[in-house]
Amino acid sequence: MDAASLKIALDTVWVLFTAFLVFFMNLGFAMVESGLCRAKNAVNILAKNFIVFAISTAAYWILGFGLMYGDGNALIGLKGLLFASGADNSPATGDAYTGVYSALSWTGVPFWAKFFFQLVFCGTAATIVSGAVAERIKFGSFLVFSIAICAVIYPVTGHWIWGGGWLASHGFFDFAGSTVVHSVGGWCALAGILLLGPRIGKYKADGKAKPIYGHNLALATLGVFVLWFGWFGFNPGSTMAANPDAIAHIAMTTNLAAAMAVLSATGMSWILQKKPDLTMILNGCLAGLVAITAPCAFVSVGASAVIGLIAGVLVVLAVFFFDKLKIDDPVGALSVHLANGVFGTLAVGLFANKTVAAKIGTDSEALSNGLFVDGTWTQLGVQALGVVSVAAYVLVAAFAIWGIIKVVMGLRVKKEEELAGLDIGEHGIEAYSGFQIFSNM
Repeated sequence: MDAASLKIALDTVWVLFTAFLVFFMNLGFAMVESGLCRAKNAVNILAKNFIVFAISTAAYWILGFGLMYGDGNALIGLKGLLFASGADNSPATGDAYTGVYSALSWTGVPFWAKFFFQLVFCGTAATIVSGAVAERIKFGSFLVFSIAICAVIYPVTGHWIWGGGWLASHGFFDFAGSTVVHSVGGWCALAGILLLGPRIGKYKADGKAKPIYGHNLALATLGVFVLWFGWFGFNPGSTMAANPDAIAHIAMTTNLAAAMAVLSATGMSWILQKKPDLTMILNGCLAGLVAITAPCAFVSVGASAVIGLIAGVLVVLAVFFFDKLKIDDPVGALSVHLANGVFGTLAVGLFANKTVAAKIGTDSEALSNGLFVDGTWTQLGVQALGVVSVAAYVLVAAFAIWGIIKVVMGLRVKKEEELAGLDIGEHGIEAYSGFQIFSNM
């Protein structure tokens, strides 16, 4: 095996290994979301988290991948839908990629390795919605929306940023998906929550939020450990090549941001709630991971610590903010993925360092230094443009799709079913059959 073929082989192993780690994050989401919800809805949460990846696979294969990465115009991919005209590359012989997905020609791994890696990211965006609309949405309605997000919502904005679209041409950077994955999932979740309304009993007559505790914080904690572990596939894997300098740097920035966010979220929770709330601590970790996802390859290790500290504070404040607006999010998905997806995207414009990015060999030619690096606003302006543009499109599309589903199928289960639990009403089975469950409503 010559040097070129060996490099392709190593790159392929790395890309697939990290894709498997991201796939494993589905387990983490299932554990976190079910643990933070009540026992009477555990089967429903688990069923949604399990089937959503199957839906993602089908919808992204049929339509989503082509819309996202197919050659087309600045707004959408037009070629390679259903892989009708896409050609696999042949890296083992050193042949150049000749298919219609030229936005991915920069990585030399086999075509289906590229596809699978992108698929697991699409599945993550869909999974984010599950927890935010938990404990009151119809199972069938959620499944229909999952098809829509994977087939048309996620791929369109993904094309703008990763598929060679208009935001990419303007110099917008999102290395591993603070906007592409997390904010998109967050905006979709927000639209769903607003149309669904809060859970019964969540808000008192005076408007104050009433705590509805999750039934298994041990499960939720294990889930966050799984997600923290899986993120070392999410961010370092986005190199899509076995680049030692880049992988090491990104692993370090990813871990440090998560750790610092845990600490700052713990402190902020202690200050505001008088005791350190475990759910805030757990979501603090996830907030740091989401926030560092966009800038992980473009910032110094020290900057990643600052990003994590801010993310941990932001997630706690966001939980109180959404509760004040009576936006009921059972697992804190908006505070983690939306608030910190936006912050992480803007963090590129604040902390990006061209020297750091060039040193580890990431593509940073069009990147400008961040505001806190040399005082220029250029990159921050482009990042803000991306945040606003993606928010506008996703909210309009999500409201339209949720609205159609509401008219045709209905969104919310009946009051009696919500009070009794979705496990029996929607699935006819209990998660803890034979156990005496003390419900807090």
